[in-house]
Amino acid sequence: MNSHPRSEKMLTVEQLRQAVRAGEIDSVILSFTDMQGRLQGKVIHGGFFVDSALEEGSEACNYLLAVDTDMRTVDGYAMTSWDKGYGDMVFDLDLDTIRRVPYLEKTAMIQADLNHTAGGRVAVSPRSLLRAQQEKAGKLGFKAVAGTELEFMIYNTSYEDAQNGHYLNLAPANLYNVDYSILGSMRVEPLLRDIRNAMYEAGMIVESAKGECNLGQHEIAFKYDDVITTADNHTFYKLSAKQMAAQRGQSITFMAKPNERDGSSCHIHMSLRGLDGAMAFWDAEKGERTPLYDHFIAGVLATMRDFTLFYAPNINSYKRFAKGSFAPTAVAWGLDNRSCSVRLVGKGHSARMENRLPGADANPYLALSAMLAGGLYGIKHQLELPAKVDGNAYESDALHVPHTMAEARDLFANSEIALEVFGQEVVDHYTHYADVEIETFNAAITDWEVRRGFERH
Repeated sequence: MNSHPRSEKMLTVEQLRQAVRAGEIDSVILSFTDMQGRLQGKVIHGGFFVDSALEEGSEACNYLLAVDTDMRTVDGYAMTSWDKGYGDMVFDLDLDTIRRVPYLEKTAMIQADLNHTAGGRVAVSPRSLLRAQQEKAGKLGFKAVAGTELEFMIYNTSYEDAQNGHYLNLAPANLYNVDYSILGSMRVEPLLRDIRNAMYEAGMIVESAKGECNLGQHEIAFKYDDVITTADNHTFYKLSAKQMAAQRGQSITFMAKPNERDGSSCHIHMSLRGLDGAMAFWDAEKGERTPLYDHFIAGVLATMRDFTLFYAPNINSYKRFAKGSFAPTAVAWGLDNRSCSVRLVGKGHSARMENRLPGADANPYLALSAMLAGGLYGIKHQLELPAKVDGNAYESDALHVPHTMAEARDLFANSEIALEVFGQEVVDHYTHYADVEIETFNAAITDWEVRRGFERH
C-alpha cells in the first residue's frame, strides 16, 4: 500500500482513495500528451473519480490527435474526420503515474495511454510510439534509460501582456548572459526554487538549476530514468513551470528560437541497460565501449536526418540550427565534443550518448522514440560506426541536418527506415502534421516581411 514503483512522493491507488476520502484531494486531472507535446485531458471531481471513473474509465475526442497548435480541426487525417464523426478515444490510465500537483490546491494528476473504443492502442499517440520502441528494446533484453536537459526563457511579462503586446518588448528575467552565473540564478531563484521543490514533491529527482546564455535563459536538470518515466516527468515539468510562472505574473517559453540570440535545447542522454541493470554500453574488463554501443550510435546517426521531424517538430525549430551556436548542424559524433550532434560522455555505468539535436520545443515521446528506434535499428542491422570528429564539426564534411521543416518532412515521408520502425500509419499521420504546419506558415505574413517591405518595396 505504501510502496510506489516510481517514487515515495507519488501515490498508489489506495493512497489516492484515502486522500480523497480525507478531503486532502478533491480534483484529479486525467491527462495524455498530444502531437505537440502538450498535456490534454480533463479535471474530474475526486469523489467521482474514486467511485466511478477509476473503474469505468473516461474518454476524450479523437480530434485531439488531429489538430494544429491553435486547436483547429484540419482535414486529411486517417484516424479522425467529420466523415468519421470525430469519435472518442479511451483513457488507459497508467496508475504508476499518480502524483500530487503541489502548486494547485488538493489536486492530483494521472497520465494515460490512449486506446480506441473498439480496443487496441492508438498507434499515433506519442506515448504509444515510445511504448512500442520500449517494448522492442525489452524483447531484445534491454531497458532504455534517458534524461532530458530542457532549457527555457523566463520573462517578467505575463502571458496575457505578452499576447496583448504581440510578443514585442518582453522583459527578460536577466539582462545579460548568465551561463553558470550564481548571481544570475539568484536573481530568478524564487521562481526556480519553487519549481525545483514542487517537482520534488511531485516525485521527480531534481539535480540542479543553472543559468544559460540567452537573456533570462535557464535550465533545471532531473535524474535519468526509463524512457517512459522520463517523458512523463518532462511533460509534467514543462506544464508546471509555465503555470508556476503564470502564478507570479511571469512567463516561460520553451520555443526553440524565440529571438536572434541563443536558442533553447533539449539535449537527450540515453543508454541501454540489461533488464537486470547490467551494463550494455561498456566493457568493464577492456575499459571501452561495447560493439553494441557502437551499433546503437551508428543507428542514431544513420537515421538522424530521416527522423529530424521528431526532433524538431515546428517551423521555428530549424532557426536554432546555426553554425557556432552550440546547436548542431553536422550529423557527426565525437568524444565530449559539443560541436557534434552526438556527444559521447561517461564510462562504465555512466557511459551514454548525448543527442544535441532536439530543441526545447520537442515532444519528448517523439524525440525519445526516434532516438531509441534509430539505435535499435543500428543494433539490428549491425551498422558500422563512422569515424569520429575530433575538431570543429561545423567545419567538417559530414552530412548536415535539414535546415527547414519542409526538408525534414520530405525526408521523413520518404524514409524506408521510418516505415520499417514506425509503420505506415505513423508516417502518414506525422507527415500530414508537417504539411499542416508548413501550409499554415506559408499563408502567414510575418513581422519581418512588413518591416522590410512596408515602405521600401
